[in-house]
Amino acid sequence: MSANTGELVAIAFTVRPRGLRGELVADLLTDFPERFEGLEEVTLIKPDGEKDSLKIEDFWFQKNRVVLKFAGVDSIETAQTIVNAQVCVPEGDAVELEAGEFFDWQLEGCTVLTLEGKKVGLVRELMRTGGTELLVVADEEEKGRDHLVPFAETICVEVDIENKIIRIDPPDGLLDF
Repeated sequence: MSANTGELVAIAFTVRPRGLRGELVADLLTDFPERFEGLEEVTLIKPDGEKDSLKIEDFWFQKNRVVLKFAGVDSIETAQTIVNAQVCVPEGDAVELEAGEFFDWQLEGCTVLTLEGKKVGLVRELMRTGGTELLVVADEEEKGRDHLVPFAETICVEVDIENKIIRIDPPDGLLDF
């Protein structure tokens, strides 16, 4: 699932209805959960690609997830129709990051090259492990194979988001299978 949908950025992903009044439990896709404060309207992108603009009536956090209550979604049946949807905001409303910080969606699709210029593959996703995040890099030559590259400054020595290139200095054995 890509968190970048063109001009929209996904901040949550609805996973199931909660209760009888149409609330939805959603996985957080943002490192800034405080962004829900003052957020009034979002765009939902359903699995079939259909987009809906919805107003947030209420929200609260529960066990590392967010529970959302949307205006007009007042039953478990209605909530069920928007399960597995991305909850998005305009890219221009994305939280400002410090230098050297990146959104997951900015990294996805970047070409990974070694310092010598050898192409490793394309970033499919950023995997959060609780420690150092890992870039999941799809190896185009070895169909179906992925490289897990620690997203650490000592390995990912250059991140050029504008040109969608990440240059790595891999330790011995990192790119071996």
